[in-house]
Amino acid sequence: MAETVTLKGNTVSLVGPSIGVGDDAPEATVVTKDLEEKRIGGAKGIVQLIITVPSLDTPVCETETKKFNEMVAGLGNSVDVTVVSMDLPFAEKRFCESFNIGNVTVASDFRYRDMEKYGVVIAEGALKGILARAVFIVDKDGKVAYKQLVPEITQEPNYDEVIEKVKSL
Repeated sequence: MAETVTLKGNTVSLVGPSIGVGDDAPEATVVTKDLEEKRIGGAKGIVQLIITVPSLDTPVCETETKKFNEMVAGLGNSVDVTVVSMDLPFAEKRFCESFNIGNVTVASDFRYRDMEKYGVVIAEGALKGILARAVFIVDKDGKVAYKQLVPEITQEPNYDEVIEKVKSL
């Protein structure tokens, strides 16, 4: 059954299954700012941090991406971090260049809309078709080790909780 979140206090439904901790992380294909396809989820032999945001062109998403970019800098190659939105790769490239984003991969779900497999596509309202704010940590074996579906789209996630969990894996 699909989950719900709120947008400025109004409940909106999400499309896709409700995946949780212990479930297999679905494989999804996204497109990087350089127009290359990247597979996320599934067993990759490395911890994956998959972050979904509505649009990098909003203040909260901009702040979130910049914060994660800074916070994961010290983790080196021990984790693969991908921020996914529905923004086109061209806009994502400008965003990354403007804010010196280099510790995370910024990617788009515009081509395959695979993030529905994670249950984070907004099903109704003004933001219908774009992604809700969520964080998934996938362990080396492809299992969801952590999930944070931010209940109010306009709020930031709990960064410290995410980084603590990543470090524990």
